[in-house]
Amino acid sequence: MEENKSFIPFTYKLLLMLVAFGGMFIFAMTLGAADISFKEVWTALTTNKTGDKLLVIREIRLPREIGAILVGSALAVSGAIMQGMTRNPLADPGLLGLTAGANAALAITMAFLPFVSYYGIIIACFIGAAIGAMLVFGISSIKRGGFTPFRVVLAGAAVSTFLYALAEGISIYYKLSKEVSMWTAGGLVSTSWKQVQIIAPFILIGIIVALFLSRQLTILSLSEEVAVGLGQNTTQIKIILFIVIVLLSGASVALVGNMVFIGLMIPHIVRVIVGNDYRFVIPVSAILGSTLMLLADTIGRTINTPYETPVAAIIAMMGLPFFLFIVHKGGKTLS
Repeated sequence: MEENKSFIPFTYKLLLMLVAFGGMFIFAMTLGAADISFKEVWTALTTNKTGDKLLVIREIRLPREIGAILVGSALAVSGAIMQGMTRNPLADPGLLGLTAGANAALAITMAFLPFVSYYGIIIACFIGAAIGAMLVFGISSIKRGGFTPFRVVLAGAAVSTFLYALAEGISIYYKLSKEVSMWTAGGLVSTSWKQVQIIAPFILIGIIVALFLSRQLTILSLSEEVAVGLGQNTTQIKIILFIVIVLLSGASVALVGNMVFIGLMIPHIVRVIVGNDYRFVIPVSAILGSTLMLLADTIGRTINTPYETPVAAIIAMMGLPFFLFIVHKGGKTLS
């Protein structure tokens, strides 16, 4: 199986991605409403010195950017898994009902269990994401011939609209619009160390399991018949990968709310760079997804300072033209 699509070794490509990620992290930490220098960032991260700016870096900006890294990598990896597992180039957690289901579950939990802990919100988001995905795949496979890429997207749009309407109706009826909108706006404004510490294990475990099953996912993405012929237990692999997708999507929604298009864009871009081998697609998707999320958050904080532009709006402006381009190509992958 080809390692990549050019003569440049994968190691060099990975190093280049890591350099870009590191540079974007530095920009994200220094740019914003507060005037912070690289020296102050370095001091805050490497010493125990105190001060107002150092406190802003450690307690506000750093957990926010780490949250952006976690969410960007989670959504990118979950999108890559979905596209490989379903062989659907239009697959994305935000387009196929997962984030909408998690969002609806979040609204229901806040309405009927107002004193639930953050752990409870995350569990509710996991359940909602799973229900949303099952509704989409169930509806799209009812018609004879199974689900096609466009049928899945149409079902995803219908189910997502219904679930968003359900969440909105509950939040209005129970006067929770302000609280729910904190998540649905897709923001990282209030990200705290406690939230990061809670969601990080779920996302890291999901990505590690995805890396462990990347070879099986590569074979599965080519043909299910080939995978069965090579002795794979495709049902078991799909169940595990589905759980991984739910973990990654649910944890992301619990932190930043609905975020569409990262899981669609990043895997397409990555496959152009490293090819179709998911042993390379998964780690590079995690890095590039984190970098894109850091970029979007930085733009959102600086484009109209001291006010914030929702990260979800920035990502949507990037992702919608990309989505339309893929549709124009007939749902074909870029690679």
